[in-house]
Amino acid sequence: MEDRQQHALALKRALDARFLRKGIATAIISGVCYGLFTTFLNLGLGEGVWAQWAAGAVSVFVLTYVVSAMGSAMMYTASSLWSLALTIAQGKFTDLLRSINTKPGRMIILAALLGGPIAGTLYVIALQKAGSIVIPITALNPAIGAILARIFYKQALTPRMLLGIGVCFASSVMIGASSLGADAPEGMFAGVVLAFLAAIGWGLEGTIAGYSTAIIDYQIGITIRQFIAGVSNLIIVLPLLGVVAGEGWGYSWQLFGQALTDGASLPAFIASGFFALFAYSLWYKGNSMCGAALGMACNSAYSFWGPFFCWIVLGVICGKSGWTIPAIGWLSAVVMVLGIFIIAVDPRTLFKKGGRAQ
Repeated sequence: MEDRQQHALALKRALDARFLRKGIATAIISGVCYGLFTTFLNLGLGEGVWAQWAAGAVSVFVLTYVVSAMGSAMMYTASSLWSLALTIAQGKFTDLLRSINTKPGRMIILAALLGGPIAGTLYVIALQKAGSIVIPITALNPAIGAILARIFYKQALTPRMLLGIGVCFASSVMIGASSLGADAPEGMFAGVVLAFLAAIGWGLEGTIAGYSTAIIDYQIGITIRQFIAGVSNLIIVLPLLGVVAGEGWGYSWQLFGQALTDGASLPAFIASGFFALFAYSLWYKGNSMCGAALGMACNSAYSFWGPFFCWIVLGVICGKSGWTIPAIGWLSAVVMVLGIFIIAVDPRTLFKKGGRAQ
């Protein structure tokens, strides 16, 4: 009997270890998808009618804010359609309708408003101004989320977590310092600041959504999140920015109509939406498999994958200028991943035989 119990425990430990490895792989793939959705988003923003707008067809204000918000709306709309199609294919559409008007569903809607029209738009503006060097800045969101969890949920910040937060912010300072020099590109400092604000928005989103995604199926949660992010951009952010630009409520939708019918850029936005779906959904799935802490650490390697894929696809393959990453960018990305890993994972737990990272 005792031998049988020991054998059963050994099998369970092996199963747990295999499940943990699958969770880690899932979370890593989500970070890769994040880098790819950012790359194709940038590709779309530089093609067809978007290139004409950048060349002076619209005012500087419209280009900086309206067009950036519209790029975010295009990506989230495409992603929501991909997500809805997948939800229907999995037979979860009825569950989706039931989940929307629950407390967790409403919390995801609030999180989507923070992460989509606010943080998402700031992120696109930052990319427009400073390029892919801002991506490691946005990877501060786990560190910010840890601080917000301490404020809102009274979760403890251990010395290890404080060390990791310090490492993350040191990494952001490395990038910020490179944006202050006389030889820094115009708009780079503003891009870094906007990326930091986007990280705050995503940190808030993660803090709010963490409760909800523990209750609602991750695929349903992602569908709600992407749909609300896309719709809120279209019916709130874009018209409001059009009014601020002095062009009226319908101006942004006119531009959006041009973007929807632009054959040169549309495939890139469709691809961006596809990878965005898996960037977010696999992040939630990976967290549920290997623990939120380790999943967060693995996912946030996008601070490396984002600049890497932008450099390969946009710089090397497409031959576009401005996508070469300076040494400070690569170094800060590696330091950022290290800091996030320190926040998320207790090495004693991670390397404990058969253990599960917390």
